[in-house]
Amino acid sequence: MLELRALEPAAVGRGRRPVGVPPLVAVPAAVVGAAVLLPVAYLVVRAAGAGPEVWELLWSPRTGRILLRSLLLAGAVTASTVLLAVPLAWLTTRTDLPGARLWRVVTALPLVVPSYVGGFVVATALGPAGLLQQLLYRLAGVERLPDVYGFPGAWLVLTLFTYPYVLLSVRAGWRGLDPALEEVARTLGERGWRAFRRAVLPQLWPWIRAGALLVALYTLADFGAVSMMQFETFTTAIYVQYQASFDRHGAAALALVLVALTGALLAAADRPGRGPQHRVGLGPGRRPPRVPLGPWRWPALLGCTGVTLVAVVLPLGVLLYWLLLGLAHGEPLVLTWRPALTSLALGAASAVVTVAAAFPLALLAARFSGPLALLAGRIVYAGYALPGIVVALALVFVTARVVPALYQTPAALLVAYAVLFLPQAAGALRAALARVHPSQEEAARTLGRTPAQVLWSVTLPLVRPGVAAAAALVFLTTMKELPATLLLSPIGMETLATRVWSAAGEGFFARAAAPALLLVLLSSLSLATLARQEEP
Repeated sequence: MLELRALEPAAVGRGRRPVGVPPLVAVPAAVVGAAVLLPVAYLVVRAAGAGPEVWELLWSPRTGRILLRSLLLAGAVTASTVLLAVPLAWLTTRTDLPGARLWRVVTALPLVVPSYVGGFVVATALGPAGLLQQLLYRLAGVERLPDVYGFPGAWLVLTLFTYPYVLLSVRAGWRGLDPALEEVARTLGERGWRAFRRAVLPQLWPWIRAGALLVALYTLADFGAVSMMQFETFTTAIYVQYQASFDRHGAAALALVLVALTGALLAAADRPGRGPQHRVGLGPGRRPPRVPLGPWRWPALLGCTGVTLVAVVLPLGVLLYWLLLGLAHGEPLVLTWRPALTSLALGAASAVVTVAAAFPLALLAARFSGPLALLAGRIVYAGYALPGIVVALALVFVTARVVPALYQTPAALLVAYAVLFLPQAAGALRAALARVHPSQEEAARTLGRTPAQVLWSVTLPLVRPGVAAAAALVFLTTMKELPATLLLSPIGMETLATRVWSAAGEGFFARAAAPALLLVLLSSLSLATLARQEEP
């Protein structure tokens, strides 16, 4: 997944120029960097102007419990996604699993299911009085199932619909491994798990760590699944503090704690990457032989089928059930198209704006050296530490106080999307720029082309696949985004995400089914573009 290139250990600085940065790159990069840092500056100012009641909130036992719950959920989800994704990546990449190409696509499909849709599905299907309980009541007289709400439900939903982050990262890493190292381990008598642990795992670990980090960050920033599962974390506490209590200072203080927590996680994950960097897979470039599964073929197929049934078939089946039930009771399906068009328009506009904003920062980080380039690389990925609800709070304040003409407008919403999804676009663009040697651009300069002409006629055509992948990834994520859209969207404007949220939150599950199905379908289209980046 190109989003994960942002965290890969590969040296993307090949051919950097230790020269002055041209204004064509420096000025846009500075503007975008200031926009990214704006939410943090707002939180600091807002929290600093608060009274002693904010400190009481921060040091209260409730805040401590929220911190513990958030960390516990992030740790549990990260561990379970790694345990689920690494075997799936091995099966679909390194073995003779029947239909491996199909399984590579199917096992990544849960990525298009938003967490709040997953929460809605799990609540209505596996809840104490859900669809499964109704079926078991008819078959065996079961009157109530165990409560799925709280930590178990949040853990299950986030595990099922975030494991593709680890899966796609590990698959990309496995394809780049040099098979000679594993073969040498086998000639030295290492077999099975010992060969994997000593020859493969050290090479694969950076990609496992990259995917696990994204899962942990996603879990800390998630709002939809934890809300649906009624499990209080920082995101739900911030939303309640802002919407229900109208306490801007308290919301800002809690948001600062969340930013500090995610920032600390990013810093801890970055620490092992210091020092000499290397790219795995610089061997002869040949494909490793497929591992024959033998009698384990059928259990492997059963495992892939089970994951697909729970993470893909179950959500689609439950949504289809509620859709048909709603149609049978006269639920108007036509009303879904207006929010669908709004979602498509916002997704397309967000892709264009975010990729355009990410390009100067990615170019600065990939093509130039020095303090400015290093700062650009850090700012690009600062968005990982900014949950959607934090960015939304900052923009609500700035637009209401400084530029009221932008308050609750699509423009403010697009700025929020650009800040949130900048790391995803920049990761794909940096990976594309790393594959283009600077000598090609320098040759155009020697022919008398200006920097702008070189950018337009040489660089952009060469990185077009990376631009397309970045746009598809931003489009996919924008379609699913919820908290920023809830707080910043103009009055009366509905997207598929807000339609699903409002209907499911009020218990109108049949009304939520049609927009949820359409949201998953439209998101799947962008996943097809991303799938082309993977080798068959």
